Order: sequence, then C-alpha cells, then structure tokens
Amino acid sequence: METRAVVIEAYGGKDQLKEATVQLPELKANQLLVKVAATSINPIDWKLREGYLKQMFPWDFPIILGWDVAGDIVEIGADVTEFKVGDAIYARPETTRFGTYADYAIVDAELAAIKPENQNYAEAAAVPLAGLTAYQALFEHGRLKAGEKVLIHAGAGGVGTYAVQLAKAAGAYVITTASPRNHELLQKLGADEIIDYHTTDFEEVLQDIDLVFDTMGGDTQKKSFTVLKPKGRLISILSIEDEDLAKEKDIFAKAVWLRTNGKQLAELTELIEAEKVTSIIGATFPLTAQGIYDAHALSETHHAVGKIVIENQDNFISQDAE
Repeated sequence: METRAVVIEAYGGKDQLKEATVQLPELKANQLLVKVAATSINPIDWKLREGYLKQMFPWDFPIILGWDVAGDIVEIGADVTEFKVGDAIYARPETTRFGTYADYAIVDAELAAIKPENQNYAEAAAVPLAGLTAYQALFEHGRLKAGEKVLIHAGAGGVGTYAVQLAKAAGAYVITTASPRNHELLQKLGADEIIDYHTTDFEEVLQDIDLVFDTMGGDTQKKSFTVLKPKGRLISILSIEDEDLAKEKDIFAKAVWLRTNGKQLAELTELIEAEKVTSIIGATFPLTAQGIYDAHALSETHHAVGKIVIENQDNFISQDAE
C-alpha cells in the first residue's frame, strides 16, 4: 500500500527532509501494519540522514527515517496469533529504509508489545528505542544488581531518563550528571545523587562505582575509568576509545548496540503500568517535513530534556491514559 511519509532522497542536512508518497513492501506473514499515531526522534535518525551510517545501512532512496512507533494495528500477517486488528501497540521496528515517519508502518510481530494502559500514544512512542537501550545497557550488559552504585551520564537525556528510573527500580544507588535546571526532575525520577557538571568534576567526588553507563564518550568516558572500583563495568552506547586503559584499570568495558526485542518491551510495559517508569517528553512536533526539521534541529543540540515526540495529527489519538 501507499503511505504519506517524511523522507530523504539524498544524504545531507535537514533541508533534505520532504513529504512524499511511498509504496510500502507487501506485508509478510509475521508482520503487522500499524496506523502510526506517534513516533519519536533519536540520534540515529539525523546521523543516518547526514550519511554517517550509509556503510552500515547501504539503502536505496527514498528513505523513511524513524524507528519508534505507537499506533493501532490495521492489518495482520497470516501467521500472527498474538495480536489482532485494532490492538494499540508500540515497538522499536527493525532498522529498514521503511521507518516510522509515516502514516503507516510495518512492524515484525515479535518486536511489538501492547501499549501500556496508563500511557497515551505520544508517551508510548517515546519508550521503545531509548527504553530498550537503557534496559539492555544496565542489565543485559552491565549486570546491575540491587545495592550497587551506578553512574549514569546525562541523566536528563532521552536514554538517561529511562536509565535513572530503571536503575532505581532495580534497587541500585543512582548517581547522575546534569545541569541545575534538570536536578528537580531527576530527583523525582529517583536519582540519589546529582552532580552539576558545570561546577563539579565527577571524577573528583566519586569512587568505588560498580557500573558506569556512558552516553557521552570522549573525556567523560576516559574520566569514568578513574571512578570505577577494580573489576567495575563501563557500558557505552558509543565506542570504547581506550581499551588499553580499561585493561590497565581492570575494568570490563563494552560498547553496545541496541537489539530490537518485543519481550523486553513487554517487561518495560509492566514497569510502566506499575508506575515505576514514566516517559519524560521535552517537546512535541507534528508529522510534517517542517515538524521533523524542527525536531532534528532540537535533537542535534544535545540539550533536549527527555524525549522529542512526533505526533501524527491525522492519526493521533491524544487520549489521556485511563
């Protein structure tokens, strides 16, 4: 079927974003066709738009960006049994050139989960990529346990806000870095200790940390090795820039890439419905070329609070969760 979408037809700046009609692939037996109510912005969106990931994803144009979705199922593949038409779902779909900046998106059924009952579509669309990134970094790779000390860099960011809440829900002692304007928010999310990176060098006031979740890289990552206890862990969503330093400090250091996972998303649903995790939305924009342009501009500043959400005003059901 055809769908209205915001696409790029060449790599480059935000001016490459334009509205177009795109023919979607035929629905496979294990897939869902979703009427998109909302999606959200992640750094992969504009990094791919700029062409930084074209060797990893050598796609033909046009490319529909966006890899978060919340919406209603309008069609199911022949082999799908766990969902039905009309179900409200959310997902982090596979990374293909048919993304979620569109009226309709295709999602593998195994990657979807029923939308949390206490979130509307915008709140749910904020969760999948950032929430799964935080979940996998902390628990699958970082092996965080109750009672341990975790340092989460940039706690007020899209991934950081979920990481702080997930670590707190797991019983960890949560330390994060943030500017003063975000301290009150992070206290509400469960941070035990908040360091103002403008006035305090975290490496001078912290020690014996069990796990560092690095979302910054560079000097921040390098300094993080000094606050970890021997055999501590550092998990980065960027890259490990000095593996020799990690070995010298006897630190387990690992760079991770998100793995799409519907079962883990369902686990996040349980935490959301138990009110242990919530979505922090810093800004919303419409699903238009200008809306996506403005959203990318904000994301590129690296100073957005929480998630940037895109509402499809044609499809969006802005009900407050019951």
